Amino acid sequence: MGTREVGLPATVKANGLPERVTIWEVGARDGLQNESTVVPVDVKLEFLARLADAGLGVLEATSFVHPKWVPQLADAEELLAGLTKVDGVSYPVLVPNERGLDRALAAGVQHIAIFGSATETFAKRNLNRTLDEQFGMFDPVVTRARAEGLDVRAYVSMCFGDPWEGAVAADQVASVGKRLMDMGCSQLSLGDTIGVATPGQVESVIAATSSVGVPIGDIAVHFHDTYGQALSNTLAALRLGVTTVDSSAGGLGGCPYAESATGNLATEDLVWMLDGLGVQTGVDLDKLADTSAWMAGRLGRPAPSRVVQALRG
Repeated sequence: MGTREVGLPATVKANGLPERVTIWEVGARDGLQNESTVVPVDVKLEFLARLADAGLGVLEATSFVHPKWVPQLADAEELLAGLTKVDGVSYPVLVPNERGLDRALAAGVQHIAIFGSATETFAKRNLNRTLDEQFGMFDPVVTRARAEGLDVRAYVSMCFGDPWEGAVAADQVASVGKRLMDMGCSQLSLGDTIGVATPGQVESVIAATSSVGVPIGDIAVHFHDTYGQALSNTLAALRLGVTTVDSSAGGLGGCPYAESATGNLATEDLVWMLDGLGVQTGVDLDKLADTSAWMAGRLGRPAPSRVVQALRG
């Protein structure tokens, strides 16, 4: 496999964009959770160390979901016990319920995320709850976590389309997001779980969410690239003032509960675009591309990222 040094894109600043964007790297959790072959914990730890060395400041490390549902993440305690944390880097973990919170607290976690649904069908399939019942499950988790001094992020899935229900109304997404934020969450990540969103829809959902009182600075976006729209959707969000973007090194990942969900927005592709726009991320693209090529080798297949393919293909 050939390699060349990163030739950075020409930088041409565009009006109306933030000076800096925080990349919420989900490769170690969302990126690996769908892998059928269990990745050894030492490989995961090296992956996280390499990502931190590349300059990523938020690394979603694992999930305390029941091992039966996501066997890839059954080693959560072992991974966290072996993790060498880097100063200035946050290592949030996904917590599905109170039992997951118990495990997170025992592991000394400081930052958790909960995972809600914008639609009735996905709430039933993913959480075994109705759309309304999910809030009763999350409320004690958030309340306890906040009382223990933890920061809590709220994910909302199926914000733009659901494989069983079709397009999702923007005001429905806003209502779910508002209720989660009112519990005490500090950030709301709007997820395009099956990758069907387009920029106009992104603008509509973010505007609706902002209109119910969720500050634009507390909104993050999480796009999948099923139809090749993740970067254009991200740019639409940035123009509205969003400054946190979820992505996965190499473009790994999907959702184990939604078969039509393909890979996440690749972190390299995002960084290439932001570098070209003069938006700061603090990420070393060369090191990041090396890391994703290395992980692709461990998984035995090329990285989906177009930038990784161009630079390390």
